[in-house]
Amino acid sequence: AEGKHAHVDDTPYGGGAGMVMKVEPIYYALKKLKPFLKRKKTRVILTAASGKRFRQADAQRLAEEYDHIIFVCGRYEGVDQRVEDELADETFSIGDYVLTGGELPSLVMTDAIVRNIPGVLGNEETLDDESHDIPGQLEYPHYTKPEEFQGWSVPPVLLSGNHAEIESWREANRKQPE
Repeated sequence: AEGKHAHVDDTPYGGGAGMVMKVEPIYYALKKLKPFLKRKKTRVILTAASGKRFRQADAQRLAEEYDHIIFVCGRYEGVDQRVEDELADETFSIGDYVLTGGELPSLVMTDAIVRNIPGVLGNEETLDDESHDIPGQLEYPHYTKPEEFQGWSVPPVLLSGNHAEIESWREANRKQPE
């Protein structure tokens, strides 16, 4: 940050409550990362409550298309609009609520992206039938051992060994999004 006190935020033009992150410190930070930014497979993502909703398809796309992702985390009342307009490639929100900063959303998005990188999960088949792969479609319930616990039993069809019936049960019991 520039100036005697090196402030990274200031009051908003036009008035209003809160402080806004200044464009200069973010610009200079990204400029320091210039070697990465020159690479075609680098994406700069701004986290903001006003961003588009981050979805499973975004996680899959980002994992597939980019080698480097740089998160710019919003803070306070927000970030100078010039960051979104001139420096960020995309702006994402993780939900219809406001947090004190964008650090947690960046961690959530990182986790969702990284698990789609080949070799990260122990079993690649885990990605074959995921909740949200198809918008509005969630996975079916899962069960494991013991077969019975506290009087709560695993559905008998899952113990039958009949793969066609199991698949039919899974399709019929997919959870529904709210």
